[in-house]
Amino acid sequence: MDAIVTERLTKRFGDLTAVDRLDLRIPSGGVVGFVGPNGSGKSTTIRMLLGLLKPTAGTAHVLGAPISNPARYAHRVGALIESPAFVPGLSARANLRSLAALRGLPMRRVDEVLEIVGLSGRARDLVRTYSLGMKQRLAIAAALLPDPDLLVLDEPTNGLDPAGVVEIRTLLMELGREGRTLLVSSHLLSEIEAACDRVVVIRFGEMLYSGSLVELKARTSSRIALAPEHDPDVPRLTDLCVARGYAVRRANGELVVEAPAEAAAELNRAAAQAGITLRKLVASEQSLEDAFLRMTGADAGGDRRARTGPGARAAHGSRGRTAPARKEGHDA
Repeated sequence: MDAIVTERLTKRFGDLTAVDRLDLRIPSGGVVGFVGPNGSGKSTTIRMLLGLLKPTAGTAHVLGAPISNPARYAHRVGALIESPAFVPGLSARANLRSLAALRGLPMRRVDEVLEIVGLSGRARDLVRTYSLGMKQRLAIAAALLPDPDLLVLDEPTNGLDPAGVVEIRTLLMELGREGRTLLVSSHLLSEIEAACDRVVVIRFGEMLYSGSLVELKARTSSRIALAPEHDPDVPRLTDLCVARGYAVRRANGELVVEAPAEAAAELNRAAAQAGITLRKLVASEQSLEDAFLRMTGADAGGDRRARTGPGARAAHGSRGRTAPARKEGHDA
């Protein structure tokens, strides 16, 4: 059974379409990255899946139950939507015991989740002494209290320093290996890339990609920059690359060959055999983050005012529909 299925899921706030006919299928097990620029509709989608917002149109099922009846699956879901308001003057254990009591959960679960997130040694320390990364781990511990089948984390690395990002990323990988399904949203693919098995990319509420990271990486490009020692050799070097089936263009006085990095040795040998001495041979591969930025727009923040009106969607990899007017400043 799939953990999450949506069919044409839509949410509008007045003139703003935050989520636009989203068709999504997330299989059970593993870590799924839910990524897109700020304001792309990730949080709105998550709130609908958790029954916190009612869709304008469309349907969705979580763990086999419709989101119109969240009581049927809420006990099997753990969520971190915003940083929970822990009591700073209480210890981590005391805070979690209070939450467990409110939800009618067994107290033994408190120590179990503290062990899972690596806070057992600091369980008796006051929360006000915790770093931001430790507070995020404590928040994930709170989400794990019901021992959920599905764990939904909205921007769990937001605001963390690089060390904190690595801590949370490592924790996500460990949780994914336990057989749970994790849906982890972020506006930066690089922050959760290492932890994910699959990724869903959205922008302006529309899905741009859904699939494995391996398939997404296959969309990245690589190129080789070549330059002969003598400019008159440029035409011969161009013909040499084209004869091997590679697309070539000239930029900034050098040749840019669309070819995998491993082809550099082949081209170097071919040039030498043709009597061409190279003064430059540099292979480069596009990163997954570059591919993400290309899909979503290089300005990851996304100025919505520049993307409203007819034709706006078509310019951003959509299916050719006219973009509805969008209001700036709404946190979707």
